[in-house]
Amino acid sequence: MEIPPQLITAISRISNRTASRAVGALIDEILARHAGAALGVLFYGSCLRSGDDLDGLVDLYLLVDNYRKAFKSRTQAFLNVLLPPNVYYLEREFEGNTVRTKYAVLSLADFQKGTSARWFHSYLWGRFCQPTALLYARNDDVQEMVQKGFAQSVITFIKRVLPMVPDEFTVQQLWSRGLTLSYGAELRSENPAKRARLYEAAPDYYEKVTRLAMDAVAYPVKINDYAGTTRYRLRISWASRLASRFAWRLRSVQGKLLSILRLLKASLTFEGGVDYILWKIQRHSGVTVDVEPRLKRRPLLAMWVLSWRLYRRGGFR
Repeated sequence: MEIPPQLITAISRISNRTASRAVGALIDEILARHAGAALGVLFYGSCLRSGDDLDGLVDLYLLVDNYRKAFKSRTQAFLNVLLPPNVYYLEREFEGNTVRTKYAVLSLADFQKGTSARWFHSYLWGRFCQPTALLYARNDDVQEMVQKGFAQSVITFIKRVLPMVPDEFTVQQLWSRGLTLSYGAELRSENPAKRARLYEAAPDYYEKVTRLAMDAVAYPVKINDYAGTTRYRLRISWASRLASRFAWRLRSVQGKLLSILRLLKASLTFEGGVDYILWKIQRHSGVTVDVEPRLKRRPLLAMWVLSWRLYRRGGFR
């Protein structure tokens, strides 16, 4: 089923933004690092939601046309093909402050696959169904493909979550349930209650894209507006609901294994990767773990040891 044009239009209006001067400085550095391969830069996550790009890490995605062109190192290119995306750390001084980013490198082709219903795990469509800014696009064709990917993410997310909500539900129930499921399908350090509150950061966005995406879902849905509240009704067979529960359990197992592998890979691509991961866990969960200096010098060994220690202390949920 085709993506409703109204959905693409609505998301285009929301996603087309201009980078702040601080984030623009980071983007300039990233484009210089991967000269010739860059197609687009996406901005998502907590700094986008808060509007404060000097507090914490700015989460960016760099879309490239070819992994081999994006890296001088064949090893880095191979790792990105093997388990996309590669993740890197960058910081710059800007007007007396330090602006920091964690940016992921992903090919446009993998972005398109990862936002479609062909992609089983929620790693990409569970992220880009949320408000995301397109801060740079090489040309109009890239811009159009990215915006279609955002719209496709919304449709994929809703299709996968509908069997997990009651026959009658609100948009808030749909998205809170779905975001909890998708974040729970990875090793995450946030409190689960925080995941459910992601809806509260952009309720108008979720209301609008849900209504526009319903024409593209596989289930017959009725929309009722009553007393200022929109409620949706649908009937889904018990067999479809059972299959969906099994699929989300499988995503959870798959995602946690992939998260560990990505953490191991990040320890090779981050400068101070072990310290960054410890900081990230402590920032979100309050869990601290001491690491011996000898482990920091051996990041691959450190990540296996840390994963076990953090899991035992509740750093991952």
